[in-house]
Amino acid sequence: MQLWLRIPLGKPDDNSSAIFRTPADCWKIWNSFRLLCDHHSNLLVTLDNLNALPADNSLNSWYGEPVSAFIIHTDCFFTTGDDENVKHLSKNLQKSITYFLDHSTQIIISEDRVNYKEMEEYCFDTCSVAGTDHRIHRLHPYMDCVRSLYQQLDPLSERERSLFAFRDDLQPTVQPFKDTLEYVAYQNSDDDEKKFTKYKRAICQALLDRVPDEKASEITTVLVVIGAGRGPLVRTLLKAAEVTGRKLKVYAVERNLNALSYLHKECNLNKWNDIVTLVHVDVRYWAAPEAADILVSDLLGSFGDNELAPESLDGAQRFLKKDGISIPSSYTSFLQPVTAWKLHSAIKAKEDILRFETAYMAKMHNVARLAPSQPLFTFTHPKSSNKESNNRYRNLQFVIPESAVVHGFAGYFDATLYKDVHLGTEPTKATPGVITWDDHYFPLREPICVHRGSTLEVNFWRCCDYTKVWYEWCVTSPSPSLVHNCNARADCMWLN
Repeated sequence: MQLWLRIPLGKPDDNSSAIFRTPADCWKIWNSFRLLCDHHSNLLVTLDNLNALPADNSLNSWYGEPVSAFIIHTDCFFTTGDDENVKHLSKNLQKSITYFLDHSTQIIISEDRVNYKEMEEYCFDTCSVAGTDHRIHRLHPYMDCVRSLYQQLDPLSERERSLFAFRDDLQPTVQPFKDTLEYVAYQNSDDDEKKFTKYKRAICQALLDRVPDEKASEITTVLVVIGAGRGPLVRTLLKAAEVTGRKLKVYAVERNLNALSYLHKECNLNKWNDIVTLVHVDVRYWAAPEAADILVSDLLGSFGDNELAPESLDGAQRFLKKDGISIPSSYTSFLQPVTAWKLHSAIKAKEDILRFETAYMAKMHNVARLAPSQPLFTFTHPKSSNKESNNRYRNLQFVIPESAVVHGFAGYFDATLYKDVHLGTEPTKATPGVITWDDHYFPLREPICVHRGSTLEVNFWRCCDYTKVWYEWCVTSPSPSLVHNCNARADCMWLN
């Protein structure tokens, strides 16, 4: 059973309802009731627009909340021209309804304010069947107006339709040195044409910089692919060599025997064996037969460094020439506070408190991104010093423009593959069309209430020892939280 709490978005006509002065007051009423119920997953909110015309940002506090329905009244509609039966809505109201339709929220049209005398003639014209409910026919023009907004939604692509069920679905993070990935695990990454187009461009630039045109037929560039998988990077760099006219010698290093067996078949089929040497080993322990001019890797996770790219590339740097090139050359993780009721409820349903101290991957949809993301940790390759630690710490401060509840933090990354070639998921500069990565998600055990214009302060650590890497995080303002995942008690990435 669910309880839907009906909250007005404007001031009701009843003068006794003096508590509803502004849209922010309406959200505070809902939030107070939600806190009394301990964020119960069966408590939902129904927004009643009354006859208000929402401002551009008046609904921001409700994004990411458990909105079950949005009520609009018939007197919010208006007509233009001579046809009284064609209804219209204001631009802001259209925008609000479109958002809720896209998030599977029910739209309820209420006629409790309608002037029945004005509608009487239309009712008799449309209701010719005895016993028909006149109210249904009176609402047809209003329903047609909302229906037209639904029909204007951008259609989902074939891929989006196939992944629709995975929206806001929490997935465990990858253990790159523990998991032996099966065929299906590589499919998503290998099919990412946009990503490998970026890699091809970066490799082309690196080859042209490495070997001048006049020596293209004389010099052979030694290139090592770290984590070759089923071979998409190998195919990409061979295409880059063909485009640039450069000669290559390739070592494809992969620890997963399942993937390497597939790549072996590809090499035989495409007659790459004269150029490509397959190596079945963990790159950290590989004794390379010669120094590499270029290292190429596809080890970035949804948070940049969360699949241990720094540790893998540190192990490979020893066989890179002093003037060698690493692709990617750097990457930065980003953090952003979010309202994510659905994700919070999914973790709470596990009935294991340590699940709130575990990082996840999620195809975030029903969330509110509360402030612009900020850079967190940056790694550069090759390192300037072998003594540089992969431990990191940073304090971030976010100004929250509207009152909201923070359920956790979304994580992204932005990588520089080579020079001006970028690849990433950070919202303001995300690579269009890339499908490899979902968002990262760091939950809070107890959601934090943040008032309009106040500052949310978070501390974040990346910690390392000889056996594992893990993240710790806590909020210190406006109210302090515990340090999540202290000493990797809930989550880590194993190094062995």
